[in-house]
Amino acid sequence: MGESTALNLRLTVFAALFTALIIIGGYLSIPLGAVPIALADFFVMLAGLFLGKKWGLAGAALYVFLGALGLPVYAGGKAGLAVLFGPTGGFLFGYMALAFVVGLIASQKKPSVLRNLTALIAGNILLYAFGIPWLKTVLNLSWEAALTAGLTPFIPGAVIKIIVAAAIAQALLPRFNKSIADNAEQPEDEEQ
Repeated sequence: MGESTALNLRLTVFAALFTALIIIGGYLSIPLGAVPIALADFFVMLAGLFLGKKWGLAGAALYVFLGALGLPVYAGGKAGLAVLFGPTGGFLFGYMALAFVVGLIASQKKPSVLRNLTALIAGNILLYAFGIPWLKTVLNLSWEAALTAGLTPFIPGAVIKIIVAAAIAQALLPRFNKSIADNAEQPEDEEQ
């Protein structure tokens, strides 16, 4: 198995692992009106930080795809196209944008806490930029009502998730990247 093939296989496995974590995060949710408080977005942030734009997006896209197929992976065990195109659909599509932007910004040059925080904040702004207008349109809300239902109650949690994700990345990302690089460089005869 070549270096590139082994690395792609390893990253595919990690993308699937992050998809599983996103699913678990969806189950860890608290109903709060039209939009539940969930930990799925936290794991989407980590997917972007750890896997970069391509593989982080793959993990988030797989999550959205599985739910669209009818597997009960969305917050509260919901599933299907009705959920995907319902009030929270913008947030679900926003997960893919979140993972991509976090991966794009965080993977530039040498990782740093400031770059990771910038990536996480930009990704969350994009997440809410997808979710709030969608929520407003689907439920026919005013902007004030949409912000009240889809943003205001989530700000404290988003801040905490961003700080924790940045701290986890600071502590574990160098070791994770070294492990990926070391395993990708392993000669073929040692891989068996």
